[in-house]
Order: sequence, then C-alpha cells, then structure tokens
Amino acid sequence: MPIKESELILNPDGSVYHLNLKPKNISNTILFVGDQDRVEKITKHFEHIEFETQKREFKTQTGTYKGKRITVISTGIGPDNIDIVLNELDALVNIDLETRQAKATKTSLDIIRIGTSGSLQKHIPVDTFLMSEYALDINGMLHYYQIDHISNTAIEDAFVKHTNWHKNKSRPIVIENSKYLERKFEGTNIHKGFTATAGGFYGPQGRVLRLPLQDPKLNSKIDTFEYNTMCITNLEMETSAIYGLSKLLGHNALSLNAIVANRSNGSFSDNPGKIIDDLILYTLDRI
Repeated sequence: MPIKESELILNPDGSVYHLNLKPKNISNTILFVGDQDRVEKITKHFEHIEFETQKREFKTQTGTYKGKRITVISTGIGPDNIDIVLNELDALVNIDLETRQAKATKTSLDIIRIGTSGSLQKHIPVDTFLMSEYALDINGMLHYYQIDHISNTAIEDAFVKHTNWHKNKSRPIVIENSKYLERKFEGTNIHKGFTATAGGFYGPQGRVLRLPLQDPKLNSKIDTFEYNTMCITNLEMETSAIYGLSKLLGHNALSLNAIVANRSNGSFSDNPGKIIDDLILYTLDRI
C-alpha cells in the first residue's frame, strides 16, 4: 500500500521535504555534525564535492575523500531534529519515492556522528576522543516507536533506581552502538563511553537561569551512576536518538566526540578547534 502524501512529504522536484535530497545525492557513508558551519570543516579535506544543498539547518555536501564517496549532513540540535534526518535518509534508500512503496531489499547506511562534548568523569580529560559504546536516552522521543527489542532493561532499571527517576518523566532507554563501526573506529587513542542524551540544553541538563528544576540533584546522580564498572561519561543531545532510530531502521551508527571540557574538574580545552579537526581527520581516515 502506498505511503500517503501527508506522511512522506516530497518537494515539487521530488526531493524529501526537510533535507531537500534525492536518492542520488547521498552516499551510503554519512557523517553527522550538529552545526551547519562544521560541514565545510570536514569537506575542506575532500578532493571533490559533487553535490551540495541546504534547507533550514540541514546542510548537505557529498564528495570524495581518498577515493571514498562520503556525505556530510548537519542535523541541527536535539533528538527531534535527528527524528527528521534519520527518517528522511532512510526514505531515500529504502522507499521508492515514485511508487511510495517500501523496497523489498533494504539498504543499510553507515552513520557516524562527529560531535563535541564535555566529560563527566575525571579519567576522560579534555583534548581526547570518546566513542559512545552505549547511549542513555533521557529525553523520551524514542518512546513514540516500538523499542522493546533494542533497549537494555537491566541497565535502565538500575539507572531508574539510582536516580529515583520521577514517574512523570519518560522512562530512560539504553541503546548500544553498532559493533561493526565500533571495531572500525576503535584505537588506543580513543575512550569508550556511555553517553547520556538530554532533550534540551538548560533544564534537561541541569542548568538553572530563572526556572527551578524538578530534580536539582539529577546531574550529581548521573555523574555517580555505575553499572558493572560502567559509568556515564558525557552528556549531549543527539546520540541516543541516532542509535535508537538507526537500530530500528536497520542502519549502523556510531557517535564520536571531541572532549572539549571536563565538568568534574572544571577544565576547558585551550584549543578546541584543534581537537575537533584531529577527530575529523581520524574519522575520515578510518572510513
């Protein structure tokens, strides 16, 4: 049965609505960045750029690096934007946009996020790389999908108990990365971590301006949570949504972070631009 026009919205030129892309415009290897200005910090290393477009915060460039065809997309901030980007990317490869029918043979994309983050733990200093082995979803977006088969209830239960998680908040979800991509990108110079994904920058990450928090001690509870020697290493706003939707849709996903701050000791990188550029080159050379 064809997917309704109201569900899969296309632009007049046949491209998907938000990303402004057609299937031919993307590679099967896709790099995510949050900031649209960071797209060209990656593609400046390409030998050739074959395609580029931008609509709203979604900027895309596709080109080649050392003979490898790669697409770089800016997602903007937050799980809601990841919901748009991943669903539309999947539509490009797994739905026939003319017949509006799902394809019988599915295509799996390799999706690697290159981001920045602050460490929550002393043993992960600034100016290092962190690979998210697990993601902790504390924003709730994924609960709109059928997720029971991708979540880790044992870790979730332990986190709920440790934090005395409020009953009116969405239940936390724990999702694992792509082991295929983890093996491809792991190295002696990259930490493996457990990344918490919040749904906002202020209250959801424990920042107080004029609004009181429902649980002012939540950040310290997150910092001190442990499960089988595993602790939460960093906090950001995209990784769990990328991992969850990728697993549900059959894609491989990995989140890589340049650690530019350490909240436990209050330090910040003297040269954050360098560690970001180093992570970009590390990622490109491992693809």
